[in-house]
This record gives sequence, C-alpha cells and structure tokens, in this order.
Amino acid sequence: MAGSITSRGTPVGEERRNRPLIVTEDADLLDDLLRLCAAAGAEPEVHHSVPERRGSWESAPLVLVGDDAAARCRDVTRRSGVLLVGHDQDEPDVWRWAVEIGADSVLRLPEAEGWLLDRIADVVEGVGRPALTVGVIGGSGGAGASTLACALAVTAARSGHRTMLVDGDPLGGGIDVLLGGERVEGRRWPDFAASKGRVAGGALEESLPELHQLRVLSWDRGDAVVVPPEAMRSVLAAARRRGGVVVIDLPRRVDAGAAEALAQLDLGLLVVPGELRAVAAANRVASVIGLVLQDLRVVARGPYTARLDEQWVAASLGLPLVGELPWEPGPPPAPDKVVVPGIARGPLTSFCTAFWDRVLPGGGTS
Repeated sequence: MAGSITSRGTPVGEERRNRPLIVTEDADLLDDLLRLCAAAGAEPEVHHSVPERRGSWESAPLVLVGDDAAARCRDVTRRSGVLLVGHDQDEPDVWRWAVEIGADSVLRLPEAEGWLLDRIADVVEGVGRPALTVGVIGGSGGAGASTLACALAVTAARSGHRTMLVDGDPLGGGIDVLLGGERVEGRRWPDFAASKGRVAGGALEESLPELHQLRVLSWDRGDAVVVPPEAMRSVLAAARRRGGVVVIDLPRRVDAGAAEALAQLDLGLLVVPGELRAVAAANRVASVIGLVLQDLRVVARGPYTARLDEQWVAASLGLPLVGELPWEPGPPPAPDKVVVPGIARGPLTSFCTAFWDRVLPGGGTS
C-alpha cells in the first residue's frame, strides 16, 4: 500500500524541516515510533514505502525504517541518518537488511527507546555544536568567582553569543541578584529539581529569566532545595545542546550535584586571590576538582601580598595561568544601585573580552 501522511494529517507539501521520516506498515511498531516522536516534540511524516515525492528520503533529518519495510527500501539513495527499527530480538536477517539499505544502526524496541528518543529530540532541536561550557570556582572565600562568572556571561552575550549563566551554588544567595534580576519572572532551580531523563533545550531556555541579553538559571529566595545529580545532569545537558556559551558559577565544596556540573565543563577557572592563605585554600579545592575536571586553569586576582605575583600563584598550584584579574579600587556603589559585572568598561570587562577571544572558535558569534 503506497501513500503518505503525517502524525497530524498535514499535507505532504508542507514544511518538512526537523521532521523525522517513518517508513513502516507494522501498526504496533508505528504506534511505538509515534509515541516516541510525540515525547520528543516531533511531527513525523509516515510512509508505507519509500516516499514517491522526489527528495523526501534524502532531505529528512532522520529516517526510521521498520524491519518490515527494509525490502522495499533496498534501492534508495544511500545517506546517513537511517535507522532500522523493529521488535523481534531474534530476527536472523536484520543485519543483512541494515547493510542493504545503508542503515547507521539497528535498534530493537523497547530496549533502545531511550537512545532513540534522544536522537529524535536532537532532530527537533536542530542540535549542532554544543556550547562551550566554562565553570568558575573560588579558590577561597570571597575570591570573586560569582562576579567573574557574571562578567564572563555578560561580555559573551554582548558580543553576540547565545549565552546561559547557571548558578551551581545553592548557598550563594542567587546569582540573579548580581544582575539585578531577582524579581524578574521565570523559572529557577527548584522548578527543575524533579527533572529526569531528557530536558528540552529550547523549552529550558525560553522558561528562564532573560537579563542583559542572556538567560539565567538561578536559585530563588525560598527554603533550600536539593537538586539531585540526575536533575543537574539533565538540565545542563539541555543547556549545552543549545550551543553558544554556558557559564556555571560553582561552589568550592564538591557534592554530588557539583560533581555532575564539573563533568559537563570544557574548562574550569579557579579564581585565586594573591595571598598565601588563599593559595593554600585553593590548593585543597584544586585537588578535589582535579579528580573530576581535566582542564582546570588559574585566574590570579590582585592585589598581592609579600612578593607574590600571578606567575607564582599559578606555579604554586601546578596549574596553567589564564591571566591576572586586576583589583579595581573605587567607592562602593549606592545601596539602591546594581552595578552589573561586565557592563562598564574596565579591567574586568577587558579580561573577559580577551578570554573569549582566545577560547571561542573563530571569535565570532554563535
């Protein structure tokens, strides 16, 4: 039986962008595939055989071929993104069929449902290069890690990069306060504490407060809420899939949630004041973080005591030096005025701009 429909009866000629293509006549298999597509927010096209419309097979971002339809797909154009899907675990010819249609993988349901759901969701979200994810950790109390995290996020956003700032410290009081956004509507960490499995990146981004051209995931001012490691993993993975830049402000103490956040980082910045006691404290922090994070670098912060300088601080910790974050003396701001890090010109903004110029691919917008 030839023909084609979509999951909502949409005419074939309408927009196909981000729609998986399903080829099967197996009613039970089709029900399972439609269920997975619905869970991922996808509206698939469904065909009983190879689509008659020219280019439909080639242009679909993902093709799911039921093993009942493999024989009808032998002469199709070879392409990537074809998956052979079925229920029968003991089908002896399944691998031969996969070779004949050029399938990337053979999937057996229900065992492979989780993996397939992720693939379909990737198609819906248009996943490309994951975000460059940078964590900022204070080597000692009062090191200025939260200020640097905010400034990094603000300067990245003002340079045209899609940016998300994540507060990974439940005892920090909420990083949205530094941005003057504690009263801005949007979801906070307690709303995601029960998250499991895959979180949609687009829905996450749209639900968060938007402050100074970036999205912010912070804590609220309610009672302390524990975010389980699986929730931290799911939320940060969703943030990374959106691309651009993700900056995470992390606590000095590594609990299970912080360990999950560290595992998502591309690099970490350890902010260390130029004092002997601060360097000693930072050494302990670095020894713990180094068990999880491969790329940890030092940001030295003046002023310095005795004969210390930024090179000495980095060398004493045995870590590469990103640079020196100069001390910015000046009068404190008025109590009712929020000075957003990274907005005004000065050493902090210059440091952040130079950092992104070095680490972002091409230095262009994302």
